[in-house]
Amino acid sequence: MKYPVLAPSLLSADFSGLDKAMEQIEKNNGSVVHIDVMDGQFVPEITYGQPVVRSIRKLTKLPFDVHLMVENPENQIESFAKAGADWITFHYEATAHSHRLIQMIHECGKKAGVAICPGTPVSVLSEILESADIILVMTVNPGWGGQKIIPSCLQKVMELKKIREAKGYNYLISVDGGVNPETVQAVLDSGVDVVVSGSSFFNGSLKWPVSSSENIQN
Repeated sequence: MKYPVLAPSLLSADFSGLDKAMEQIEKNNGSVVHIDVMDGQFVPEITYGQPVVRSIRKLTKLPFDVHLMVENPENQIESFAKAGADWITFHYEATAHSHRLIQMIHECGKKAGVAICPGTPVSVLSEILESADIILVMTVNPGWGGQKIIPSCLQKVMELKKIREAKGYNYLISVDGGVNPETVQAVLDSGVDVVVSGSSFFNGSLKWPVSSSENIQN
């Protein structure tokens, strides 16, 4: 897979037609399917769980990045791995045992991601960056689609990129929240590897790949 890649978020798809959403993702150059799992506790909303992931797994061969916006994510790792997740991303803020969760995900044969909310600094990840596969920088507060990007969060992407280069780490850097035709160039310029987009992708306004600041407005 050549980076940066687009990871459309199913949170903004029509839940009554997830088969059509998968077709749209494949047709419009999506490389990863981003699946937001919300439990109504870590974030107010509730979305979907393992049965939905299992049912859509047969619709595409694209990797599934299951983003667990849940309390006690350690209770969900094995079941989502069995349901068809390829990447499993949990929130640093939701557990005191991030290193152990990364181990659990790896033991399931999956890539391990760690997400941080806008108010969480990169520095808290210092002890786990070496073992993580993906770092997901939330550029909006998690829980709702269609929010405006918090531009200062892109500084975290640049910080993570510098650490990766200095330490020789191998994690991917992902951004989730507020990515649209007006903000995508700034996101790409920050050095991100995986761009998550929901409403702008599914309404057709965000075209991929993005090659220059001139064509992102088209």
